[in-house]
Amino acid sequence: MTEETTEWLYLLGQSARIVGISGYTVRPKIARAEKPRISAFTSAKIDKILALKPDCVFGFSDLQADIAAILIRHGVQVTIFNQRSVDEIFTMLYQVAAMVGEAEQGLQRIQQMQLHLQTIQTAAKSLLRRPRVYFEEWDEPPISAIRWVSELTGIAGGDDCFPELAQQSLGKNRIIADPIEIVSRQPDIIIGSWCGKKFNPQRVASRSGWQDVPAVKNGQLFEIKSADILQPGPAALTDGVDQLHRIILQWAIKHG
Repeated sequence: MTEETTEWLYLLGQSARIVGISGYTVRPKIARAEKPRISAFTSAKIDKILALKPDCVFGFSDLQADIAAILIRHGVQVTIFNQRSVDEIFTMLYQVAAMVGEAEQGLQRIQQMQLHLQTIQTAAKSLLRRPRVYFEEWDEPPISAIRWVSELTGIAGGDDCFPELAQQSLGKNRIIADPIEIVSRQPDIIIGSWCGKKFNPQRVASRSGWQDVPAVKNGQLFEIKSADILQPGPAALTDGVDQLHRIILQWAIKHG
């Protein structure tokens, strides 16, 4: 019922175990062609899940608690992960790998990803100045970065403009009530990832009072697809952080 476990099982060569996936799954692309889509995020086709007779259902976060409860009452084993940090993502990946008998391979892949993050973090230390980064997860109302995105921003060489909000697990608790607060924090870079909706940099740049924001003045507004950064699994730890790092390095060349 969640994207990241699907991607991880494919990476582990265990796709044959998957009998159904989330309708939001886009990684890997072949999953949508091979597997029936049986859930959204906060809703699921319970009858179709039961018809597949799964040995286990994987889900993510307390937002899927009600679905999990229904399945449990029908006798289905359900494992709900609630990872919000980079370390917690790695813990989830290891647990899933172990559950399908691929603990050793999982650990090897995890170590490769950890080394990759360390390499990026080391490269980022050479920056003369770290940019202030405003990551917008949603636009109306504005919602700032979740914890793993905030942490990956730091690894990539930037500083999250709203680190205090990143500690809040739910999006409703990361709402920035007064958008002028964003202006006051003077982000050097603005990154949008609007949960599946296309980011519109022109609309952001034209917000009232934003003309003097450094990111707007210098044209530093970018999109990272939500499938690459807002999925707490392999995508964020590879493609997502790589995109963050490229954006920050490009900024550093011009403004560092």
